[in-house]
Amino acid sequence: MISDRMKKVVPSITLAIDAKAKQMISDGVDLVGFGAGEPDFNTPDNIKLAGIKAITENKTRYTPSSGMPDLKNLIAAKLKKDNGLDYKAGNIIVSCGAKHSLFNIFMAGLNPGDEVIIFTPYWVSYYEMANMAQATPVLVALDESKNFEIDFDLLKSKITIKTKAIIVNSPSNPTGCVLSAESLGKIAELALQNNLLIISDEIYEKNLYNGKKHISIASLSPEVKSRTVVVNGLSKSHAMTGWRIGYIAADDMELVRAMDNMQSHSTSNPATISQVAAIEACKTNPAVVQAMVSEFDRRRKHILERVRAIQGLTCVEPDGAFYVFPNFKKLIGRQIRGKKIEGSLTLADMLLTEAKVAVVPGIAFGSDIHFRMSYATSMEMIDRGLDRIEEFFK
Repeated sequence: MISDRMKKVVPSITLAIDAKAKQMISDGVDLVGFGAGEPDFNTPDNIKLAGIKAITENKTRYTPSSGMPDLKNLIAAKLKKDNGLDYKAGNIIVSCGAKHSLFNIFMAGLNPGDEVIIFTPYWVSYYEMANMAQATPVLVALDESKNFEIDFDLLKSKITIKTKAIIVNSPSNPTGCVLSAESLGKIAELALQNNLLIISDEIYEKNLYNGKKHISIASLSPEVKSRTVVVNGLSKSHAMTGWRIGYIAADDMELVRAMDNMQSHSTSNPATISQVAAIEACKTNPAVVQAMVSEFDRRRKHILERVRAIQGLTCVEPDGAFYVFPNFKKLIGRQIRGKKIEGSLTLADMLLTEAKVAVVPGIAFGSDIHFRMSYATSMEMIDRGLDRIEEFFK
């Protein structure tokens, strides 16, 4: 028997595709995977050594449930330096990854029946977290013809007296698009007018290209900051996905205390070893991160060129993250090797079984005419996979 709330929650398609791909590789299948949302780089050596040293020095006991004070102080310094945001250590909670941080916000900040605005295409877990909190996800489609910018007339029409929160994800997963300063300002204005909580997911903050600069919506004004929960972490920036360190920062101490209370009764503190490694990560030379971003940029340009060269596919240029989100609308209904392309699930299955290429179906992100490809893989694998996809469509 399961709870009513979990009856509405579906498994993560992204993790399911990744697991299936890894199983096929384990079984000896020559597979090219574009599914995983994690850097293919190794965690920098200085960070790994800090984790090893923590073990040898027996730093393996509990910390405060909201995180080690030294780590929270370093996060506060980072937010000040990089984002112009003033937070004290008491305004910060360190969790088991940014996903855990988001889950804590949903569960501590939303009541059954509250509405939460989610822009489509969306990161897969926003929708399901809203369901777990017994809140109502309200979807607002972004305009692909304008680089997935926001239609503010549409957004305004979706706000009701039940609307409690709005999620901002820039740079975006899955589109890689970056919201303009103008759009962030309009979101902030609507949030203030309607007394909304702003949940700002900034996990891809460091993965920016084409000269784009990251703007945290919380930095727009003290009033906006007071209504915003900033979410970030080290997984994408420092290639630390498996270490599971994310964090929130917020002025609303009632919400911070509620999240701390919730975390203390669920996971308690993030792994102590990981926190020690995170302290070292916060001290790491920014050039180490920038070197990874530069390589991602090289791959981004290449995969975009190759995808756009395939007849039937279109693709908005991503300015951030490490994904492309091709549109295959022109190919729907087409028969390939006896199978009809009916939507993103059938296309992803055909590519997996026929072309031996793993992509993530767009339906996982709220769009059945797209699929997501991660370029967090080598140039060799990008070319091998695109060769197979191109041949498959021919």
